[in-house]
Amino acid sequence: MSSKSIIVIIGCGGMGLAIARRLGSGSHLVLSDFSQAQLDSAAQTLRHEGHDVDTVQADISNESAAQSLAQAAARLGVVRVIAHTAGLSPARSPPDAIYKVDLLGVAHVIDAFLPVASSGTSLVIIASLAGHNTQGHLSADLERHLATAPASELLNHSELEHVNSTSAESVPRFTAYGVSKRGNILRVQAFAAAWGQKGARINTVSPGLILTAMGHAELSGPMGEHMQDRIGKNPVARVGTASDVANAVAFLCSHEASFITGTDILVDGGWGVSARWESKI
Repeated sequence: MSSKSIIVIIGCGGMGLAIARRLGSGSHLVLSDFSQAQLDSAAQTLRHEGHDVDTVQADISNESAAQSLAQAAARLGVVRVIAHTAGLSPARSPPDAIYKVDLLGVAHVIDAFLPVASSGTSLVIIASLAGHNTQGHLSADLERHLATAPASELLNHSELEHVNSTSAESVPRFTAYGVSKRGNILRVQAFAAAWGQKGARINTVSPGLILTAMGHAELSGPMGEHMQDRIGKNPVARVGTASDVANAVAFLCSHEASFITGTDILVDGGWGVSARWESKI
């Protein structure tokens, strides 16, 4: 095996590119995306900036595709970082697609990269503030299922079906997104011990409103007016950037975070906590 330090970026949108730039210097980047066009564009951009890049087209909602991606990365060198940013916007996608990519896809990535992880490997999943907003609204049984069910059974739960059955409505799309992101946070908690046995760590980062293409789509979607209103009430009175998220990911992948695993970092400018307490002060 090569001694190259491998940084895997899954999802080549705004956050994926920002993380690749933040972590890629001196390492070998392996980019992956469902869209071949987006993958090619990201690779061309990063190569032009001087980065060493390989690409693997993959649909991580497919278990074998996720496994092939992990194996391809491991053949190139030592997998040091996996940053999983791929996800579907609730403003653009139906619930069943959101569950397959945002929930099941994350489970596949956690499972696929565990065998190739080694001491010092760090996996960071991009979750969402929406996952925190869902906290307290799911049954204990569903939360346990989201955290621990085998990937092959993950989408088989009665409490997920009622959201799937109303895919034409806008609100259930956001419900499916929130449930999926809550599932990401819980699953990372549940799998921290398994990753720890390899000397590896696994965490989530939960962004608030970040002005990537997905963020712009949400601002123009059914929740856009509410989001615009919240921006002015944010303790940090601005929207986030992809670089804000990349900085948090870089910290979690660094030696300074070597005692942090199974946890989540909110990168939301205080959006979540201010919404909780503003009416009580």
